[in-house]
Amino acid sequence: MASRKQRRRRQKDRRHEYEFVYVDGEGQEVEVDPAELESERPRPARRDGKPGARKAQGGRSARKVDPPSWSKVIRRAVIFSPAIFFALTLLNRKESLAAHFAVTAFYTAFFIPFMYFLDRTMYRMYLKRSGQAPRAAAGRR
Repeated sequence: MASRKQRRRRQKDRRHEYEFVYVDGEGQEVEVDPAELESERPRPARRDGKPGARKAQGGRSARKVDPPSWSKVIRRAVIFSPAIFFALTLLNRKESLAAHFAVTAFYTAFFIPFMYFLDRTMYRMYLKRSGQAPRAAAGRR
């Protein structure tokens, strides 16, 4: 949905009548054929997912999403765990260092399966949007 500012601009554009003219080689103004103006107007993208819809915002192709993996998620958790510890240290100065480590370990342990779930959801949405078939899981039957 367009913002209030965008709606006001569109309403203002509709209130004013504009004349479109070309300047030919001799410097004379030539009026534009109304049918030509209609053909130049860009078609809006369809939001129902049917043919003719754009792949992503701005006409770009959708960004490729890699399949989820536990190693990437664990690496991400290891990177964020010092940030979690630092934030806890700044926010709870009264707590002991052992308490900070314990809470950091708890949040990191929660973070790992949660991020795997998010990665898996993003990958499935990517497959659905791109029309690809999901790959077969190795351990499932």
